Amino acid sequence: MVNLHGRFVWYELHTTDAEAAAAFYTDVVGWGTRDASLPGRPYSLFTVGAASVSGLMTLSADARERGVTPCWIGYVGVNDVDAATERTKQLGGEVQFPPTDIPDISRFSVIADPQTATLALVKWLNPGQQQPAEMGKPGRVGWHELFAADWEKALAFYGALFDWRKANADAGPMGTYQMFSVGGHTIGGMFSKPPMVPVPFWLYYFDVPDIDVAAERVKAGGGEIIEGPGEVPGGWIMRCTDPQGAMFALMGMRSNKAVGYFERVAPRNPADPRSRRWSW
Repeated sequence: MVNLHGRFVWYELHTTDAEAAAAFYTDVVGWGTRDASLPGRPYSLFTVGAASVSGLMTLSADARERGVTPCWIGYVGVNDVDAATERTKQLGGEVQFPPTDIPDISRFSVIADPQTATLALVKWLNPGQQQPAEMGKPGRVGWHELFAADWEKALAFYGALFDWRKANADAGPMGTYQMFSVGGHTIGGMFSKPPMVPVPFWLYYFDVPDIDVAAERVKAGGGEIIEGPGEVPGGWIMRCTDPQGAMFALMGMRSNKAVGYFERVAPRNPADPRSRRWSW
């Protein structure tokens, strides 16, 4: 059994229009959908084949009144949700939603790190769910990225909470891009955000077969491409917002017949480790 402590195991979209969001992401990423509602709790699953890969729910009226806007949230597996939630407070983080059970599914809480970036903590209650999220396959999250106020302090916090370790680092004009690992596997990167990014946050990169096709679908579906596509070692990435305003990113290969806007993007050297992954 894989130790899930410190590994991303689930992703969830909180939005203002679940039906529209479902239509958008099924077209852009290629997901299917399945209803998984509980009494009084509407909920949908995004699927790849028979596998459930992420969830979708409507923001509550209370959340909207508190100023919460559409967003993706990642769930990190922990051995003990209550202990990890308490440890978050000891390390200077904030508990936004206390440990709670979803009967026969999970126990979870929602936290913010000391720099206000939000994550959820979870422990599955069903042994059949005890698998880490698969990275790097179509329709899955291939990278986790933290826009931090101070990446060194952020890594110290997450290292103490999840045992995340430093992996490789890239240095460029915008500073250091520090990758991090858990259990010997590099799963993401973090950097100190530029001033124009208002608050720290986590960004998730969904793997698609063709970045150009996905880009056209983002625009056709009412989303916005904020940056990209830009070349990185092994493929191309771009950062986007969906029609409701939730930010997400895509990563994938590029077709041989790029058209329109994408023909004007200068190719980048795939051997350059800096590769604009942390630019804005």
